[in-house]
Amino acid sequence: MIVASLLALPGRAAGPAAVPAPASVNSAPIALLVDLSAGQTLYAREADRRFRPASMAKAMSALVAFDLIKIGRLDETALVTVDPGLAAQWAGKGTTLSLRAGEKVPVKRLIEGMITASANDATEVLARHAAGSRGTWLVLMNARAKSLGMKGSTFASPSGWPDGGRTLVTARDMVRLARALIEEHPELYRRYFGHSAMAWRGAQLASRNPFAGKFAGADGIKTGHTKEVGYNFLGAAERDGRRLVLLIGGAPSEAARAEAARDLAEWGYTAWDSRPLVRKGQVVGQALVQDGSARTVDLVPLRDWRLAVPHQGTARVTTRIVYRGPLRAPIEAGQVVAGLEVTVAGLPPHDIPLATRQRVTRAGPFDRVVNGLLGLVP
Repeated sequence: MIVASLLALPGRAAGPAAVPAPASVNSAPIALLVDLSAGQTLYAREADRRFRPASMAKAMSALVAFDLIKIGRLDETALVTVDPGLAAQWAGKGTTLSLRAGEKVPVKRLIEGMITASANDATEVLARHAAGSRGTWLVLMNARAKSLGMKGSTFASPSGWPDGGRTLVTARDMVRLARALIEEHPELYRRYFGHSAMAWRGAQLASRNPFAGKFAGADGIKTGHTKEVGYNFLGAAERDGRRLVLLIGGAPSEAARAEAARDLAEWGYTAWDSRPLVRKGQVVGQALVQDGSARTVDLVPLRDWRLAVPHQGTARVTTRIVYRGPLRAPIEAGQVVAGLEVTVAGLPPHDIPLATRQRVTRAGPFDRVVNGLLGLVP
């Protein structure tokens, strides 16, 4: 492990960064608030504890559907004929669209029903149509979870319907899932998430999302509830370009879940100030390169990053660049090879990915001689 040059930050006085969270958050055994704009955890309790998500599992089904739409494997306008067996199997099981055997429903309406109305039958019909079988859909869900580094999560149900406790997630994993929905599929995310209700057969099916239409900047994501699990919520909001994602797990009531979620998000915006940290493409340091045409390579962030600090508080902020090295040539431009470790006093450190700004080819014989001689110079 190599620690490279430090990024200079404006000086701040030393002092703890701890900011008391709202008391209402204590009603839930699991709670997590992450500032995605900073990559920074502002509050965490039992963030790595595994629990049953109930209908929050539909957020992973939504991500899989978005992935398939993006690569052209799922057409939002296609009509899906509801299989009689599925219609009978899911009739009356939790929240449904009451899909009828043989009726034709557009894919986009199934997605809307899954996300806004939390309809179990819509989710199961969508999974069968898109993947050919429920089993294949579950493979896709778990493969996607693995790709996101969701090490504490497994999915055995497309909809989150009780499955004997085989579907399990962690709060930290669900925030990873939320980030993928928001950052990898921004248009689809805006199209389908954050709605307070959906029109269906002449009626309005209300969302149970405690954010939708009730919290400034809110645009997602998914609730979940069973008697055994309690009340869960994966929420997201954006104000002035600053994106927060939170999870409330196991709240004792719908009202307690709503209060905890809104209070925690509002606390994230009002108790913490956000300021620029590094810009996309800004050179923040260098990494050593072995056997390359150059001895070092510039390191840059791939997007703008901000920093959350206590509102009108004083907290020491330190940074350092950490990577495993020296790096070995050849190295392509845009390759993530290091991390900018940022520490705000009183909070755990967090990492910002750093990529190479330029390509470094393998050194020729002359380059190796020159680099060897330069390596002798203190």
